Amino acid sequence: MAFMASIPAPSASLSQVSATVSIDLGDRSYDIRIGQGLLTDSAQFAGLPKSSTALIVTNTTVGPLYTAKLKQALSAHHKKVLDVELPDGEAYKDWPALNQVFTTLLESACDRKTVLYALGGGVVGDMTGFAAACYMRGVPFVQVPTTLLAQVDSSVGGKTAINHPAGKNMIGAFYQPQRVLCDLDTLDTLPQRELLAGLAEVIKYGPIADADFLSWLEANLDALLARDRTALTHAIKRSCEIKAWVVGQDEKESGLRAILNYGHTFGHAIEAGMGYGEWLHGEAVGCGMVMATDLSARMGLIDTSTFERIYRLIERTGLPVVGPNLGADRYIELMQVDKKAEAGEIRFVLIGPLGTATTQAAPDALVRDVIAAHTR
Repeated sequence: MAFMASIPAPSASLSQVSATVSIDLGDRSYDIRIGQGLLTDSAQFAGLPKSSTALIVTNTTVGPLYTAKLKQALSAHHKKVLDVELPDGEAYKDWPALNQVFTTLLESACDRKTVLYALGGGVVGDMTGFAAACYMRGVPFVQVPTTLLAQVDSSVGGKTAINHPAGKNMIGAFYQPQRVLCDLDTLDTLPQRELLAGLAEVIKYGPIADADFLSWLEANLDALLARDRTALTHAIKRSCEIKAWVVGQDEKESGLRAILNYGHTFGHAIEAGMGYGEWLHGEAVGCGMVMATDLSARMGLIDTSTFERIYRLIERTGLPVVGPNLGADRYIELMQVDKKAEAGEIRFVLIGPLGTATTQAAPDALVRDVIAAHTR
């Protein structure tokens, strides 16, 4: 299935260090706010659902850095602000960690008006959202993402989930936040490896939806790697604009939204095959984009020079371009569990022409050739 998405053009200038992107879902619409000092600004939390109690869900890495600051900002809006710290890492995106959230809510007698705040990266955001979707059949939650990957991708759009040993993000729900606050200041404490992983999710938006954005990334990669605030603001804003538009068209991933999984079919296989947490999600997606782009070229959807261009950008970013040698059979076995698979047939997000994407099956022999070419 081909998607020639009419993504809106970028808004405003490229020199801003703050921005707001709206996601249009009718009565469940919300804003994505991007800027500096948002986490400590009490005014940023005005207008959210009123409740006497709030729960901050974070992890053992982010909590010591930001929980006290967020509590202070929330104290003007909630009489009681609780917090729970989960273990850090993809390996803990599971039932036991999720139950820590439920246990805290139940032992504190939290009612269905309690607002949950996800303070952390993609794992914290996914689990907080899933907990909010489930607790008393639904309580409000707010995303306060502290990693680049979460700010440009996982905090936006309402996908919430935990992992299962047989597959990534296989147990979850579509459940939208009330607001997303992307505080650029939190990126100052982000390890470089995590920054690079986040850039993988930024890069994906160019090939699937906006060739001009891909050109901008090529020209501004050094500034992004140096954490230039203006460059980061534009990258986050443009990524969120594209994702917001796609989600607004296809919230439950019945068609168009699948293009956001470019690189993820191969990438999820790497994560599951290596054991969750061995590769960061963005690292696996970066390598997965190399494979998916090569497959696009081998199927005649793009030319070799386009593949080489995207490969060079991923390599320049410092992301892995060679996957682990799990064996072609194991890759295929893991990809058949992918949520885009239909009746056991693997469906890949492929690009072509540049700035557009398709989801389609691919000949087994070509898939095996791609795996052989990019693993060792």
